[in-house]
Amino acid sequence: MILVTGGLGMIGAHAADVLVDLGHDVVVTGHRSVELPSFLVGRVAVEALDVTDRSAFLALGDRYDVSDIVHLAGSVPGTDPVSFIRSDMTGLLNALDAARIWGVRRFAVASSIGVYSGRTEIPWHEELALPPAELPHLIVALKKAVEPITTHVLRGSGVQPILLRVGSTWGPLMAPESPFNFIPSYTGALLRGEQPPPLYADDGGDFCYAPDAGRAIALLTTAPSLRHDTYNVSSGRRYTNREVAQALEATAHGTRIELRHGRQRGPGTDPYLDIARLVEETGFAPEFDVARAVDHYVTWRTTNPR
Repeated sequence: MILVTGGLGMIGAHAADVLVDLGHDVVVTGHRSVELPSFLVGRVAVEALDVTDRSAFLALGDRYDVSDIVHLAGSVPGTDPVSFIRSDMTGLLNALDAARIWGVRRFAVASSIGVYSGRTEIPWHEELALPPAELPHLIVALKKAVEPITTHVLRGSGVQPILLRVGSTWGPLMAPESPFNFIPSYTGALLRGEQPPPLYADDGGDFCYAPDAGRAIALLTTAPSLRHDTYNVSSGRRYTNREVAQALEATAHGTRIELRHGRQRGPGTDPYLDIARLVEETGFAPEFDVARAVDHYVTWRTTNPR
């Protein structure tokens, strides 16, 4: 049985979906809601769990024979950064504690593309040293700390850590007005017949559709062997707003998205993740380019609120 904490969120649900397709039994956890997305109904076990509750977390081991943990549970910072860090770090430590006590094979945990902030080399690959740079978001600061904490806590335990440096992921189950990606809000506007704000045509960067991210994580969790503990998870390509606008216009017929010339921040190149290590060790290949991802997502949103 593979445990996916945060398995009702955007990335976790898609990872769970692929794990089931690969023939594994899966239990997913949710905190404030345990409503399954349609594509998981009847396919996984679901548990209500506050990951900050150590006793409740460890009690899962009494009900399930957990072989691997994919820890994706997390929260979004509010006005109190200390509360956010305390909550998410407590959840991580409880998950690590469970991994050691249960003696699982692998412990995969979400990191972020943002940990590379400050590197000028493009694309970003796992061999780059992480610089002491100002980080773009509190979540990224947490993720940067998660990596050494995870590897040190699991050292000598027999549990293999997998640090998932997840790229700019979006897709089904993402909050419709997420501040981290504009495509869900633009899709919603077009479906309502509204005109979204203009985009700078050449802005862009890393691009990963949620089903692809889920598949990559599932393959890393279940691979017979892995040679490293850190993997970039993304599509391995850069996108531009021009591509997204064209895909949205092709899917939502009769609509136009205004494109402004160039880049909002002036000349430069947007970074993206190199996924050669992921591809070589798991055989991963992304199924969705920009056009196919947008078409799939617009179809999803016609019958789903997020």
